[in-house]
Amino acid sequence: MMAEHIRIGDVAPRVQYLGDGSRVAFTYPFPIFHPSDMELRVNGVPLAGGFTVTGAGNSGGGSVILATPPANGSTVTLRRRIRVERSTDFQDNGVLRARTLNDELDRIVAILQEQQEELSAALRQDPAEVGGSFTLPLRAARANRMLGFDGTGNVAVLPRDSGLISAPFPGAVPYTVEDKLAEQLSARDFGATGDGATEDGPALQAAMNAAGASGKRLLIGEGNYRTTQPLTLPGAAAGLTMRGTIVYAGPAGPALTLGDGGTARNASKWHTGLSVLRATIGAWEDESEIGILLRNHDASIIEVRRVEGFTIGVRTLGDGRGFEDSTLELGRIVNNKIGLDIHTATAAGWNTSIRYHGGHFAVGSTVHVDKDRFGIRLSAAPGAYVAHNRHLFNGQNFELNAEGRLISGIPFLCEVNSRSIIARGLRMEGCTGFVARHTAAAQDHVYEVTWASQGYMVEIDHADSSTRLGGVVEALHQAAPHRAATRELASVPSLRAAAIRWNATQTGFEKLGCLSSNVSGSPALLQDFVFPALESLVLTNRGVILTGGRAVGFVVDARSCRDFALSVDADAPRLFVMAFDAANNLLTDSAGALVRASGQSMVWNPTARWWQGAADMTDAGLSRLQAVRLSPLVATAVIGVARIGTDYELRALRLNCDPRHAPAVLYGLPDLPIGVRELAAELAWDPPSIAAGASAQVNVPVSGARPGDFAQAAFSLSTSGAVFLAQIGAQDVVTVTVWNRTGAALDLNAGTVRVRVVKA
Repeated sequence: MMAEHIRIGDVAPRVQYLGDGSRVAFTYPFPIFHPSDMELRVNGVPLAGGFTVTGAGNSGGGSVILATPPANGSTVTLRRRIRVERSTDFQDNGVLRARTLNDELDRIVAILQEQQEELSAALRQDPAEVGGSFTLPLRAARANRMLGFDGTGNVAVLPRDSGLISAPFPGAVPYTVEDKLAEQLSARDFGATGDGATEDGPALQAAMNAAGASGKRLLIGEGNYRTTQPLTLPGAAAGLTMRGTIVYAGPAGPALTLGDGGTARNASKWHTGLSVLRATIGAWEDESEIGILLRNHDASIIEVRRVEGFTIGVRTLGDGRGFEDSTLELGRIVNNKIGLDIHTATAAGWNTSIRYHGGHFAVGSTVHVDKDRFGIRLSAAPGAYVAHNRHLFNGQNFELNAEGRLISGIPFLCEVNSRSIIARGLRMEGCTGFVARHTAAAQDHVYEVTWASQGYMVEIDHADSSTRLGGVVEALHQAAPHRAATRELASVPSLRAAAIRWNATQTGFEKLGCLSSNVSGSPALLQDFVFPALESLVLTNRGVILTGGRAVGFVVDARSCRDFALSVDADAPRLFVMAFDAANNLLTDSAGALVRASGQSMVWNPTARWWQGAADMTDAGLSRLQAVRLSPLVATAVIGVARIGTDYELRALRLNCDPRHAPAVLYGLPDLPIGVRELAAELAWDPPSIAAGASAQVNVPVSGARPGDFAQAAFSLSTSGAVFLAQIGAQDVVTVTVWNRTGAALDLNAGTVRVRVVKA
């Protein structure tokens, strides 16, 4: 007899544990009547001995103590199993004791609990259904046949090789269960567990090989699939669906490669739910450490759900042929040095015309705090194809945790000569002050920043190695739609109308300075290089022919504004830029890469002492802006066009700038007398007494005045009876004559003589 009455509560008569290799005591929360009521299984195998049971007869259960601890990862199951028998009997007219009756009822309830648990794991009809036949045929009738259901839903047995399985819809064609199961392969068909502890690499690779051999789609179901070997899905596979995650703990190299390399065309693929984690975050030093490598995909749809912990999270690769015309749906791309790498490996492999939607590119606040990180990189192997073009990004989010640190955290890194990279709706949180860094000849990029923790001062960083001014920032956050526009600073819509005959042999132009590619002597200052006019400038009906190394350009104050844009109407112009510091000293190439342009690379011309375009711009038109960016060292710049290769006609020039600024265009200054048709000067003069009909003269210095120019003179006081005449008798001098027309002597008071010279 038990010491006290046991109570059977609503507690399942089963409990399960995971062994750790050292634990020997396992508790059970349900009551048992006798130690023999306890069944112990390790990894599903019942143990007949090697353990003791305590707590029998207690309502709250007890413990099972093993002599040897179960192995690490093993499953330990404790289950109550009461023999279904009656060991007591009540006598007729005998005493019916409450304790005896309670014990019997407790055993009955305990047995019912066990039966309920057994039935919960059995195949059974839904409570809402009534009737039906679920009795199995006799053994002989069901041997070597499959269990199934007939048209009314009752149990039926079917030949294993019959075609009696079909979809319950009109027009469905019957076919075998084997064929039905082979429509899509599952990694679990090949032994993958997804328990996060088992080495699933061989099973996963076997499944991928089977998908490639059969041309089927592979399913990797829910769970964490640990692997220490890199995995490759052959290009012949139809696609990959991942509901679980690959946890990679192997050596450097792509953890998951999709598609074949070389000249293979992996076309019309559909990969969804791709999720790959590094078991521990890598050191960010080896670029062969890649989470997902996508090779040579064409016209495909790819969804990347999650990639974490690699040097490169995802790489799209143009190998022996291209990666093109596909759509990537991006999810969490976290704790990678480079989140997405758009890459080419060979000269014959391109990477172009891809659409990217979404993507959360983030780095944790404690991850490699001293190392640069980038969201998206456009790159190429040495000698590989570099003209990546027409990539469209939509709604990416960058949280790179670099703001305020001595590292770079930049959304886009462009290391190639990319074209037409369009990024819309970007969010920048904790990034450095650049939306992109360009290191080569990237151009025609557009970055639309809709939110940035830096506010509206978001720029493009052009490294010293970059050769083009390659993009525009549309900062919509706290600023700015006007950032994508320009402000016109100066315009010469007709070079012919603006021409100035400086003298008999030299020609200049309003608002413009004239330059030569070979200035004699030892010029060093702005004034030594920029002239009001030069010889060999031949006027035409519409403009001017630039010959013999001649150049014309606007002189601008660049102290506050570094971004300008020149538009040109000419046959085949060559852009040039000359730079000077705050003291008007010439800045040469030894001061660093000071000038970049959008339409072409700028090279240093040591003879002319300016930067010039690498080639004549035969495609330039009046509406095409050639953007120019100056380094902070430049205080004054000359921006225009020059004759380098062949003579050509120049008809119009216009100069624009960043609309946040309105810098001065420099011409007509005392120390820079360029670009003006009218010259003026004045001189204090106290004329002598002039007899009737006589005259007096005074010479007024006017730099630039030449014989043949129009000249006028005036006096600051009343000159009734006197006429002031002006003529240019000698270079740089205007002779003013005052003629007394009255019949009496004329004595004018002291005043100021003013002269005006108009160039023809």
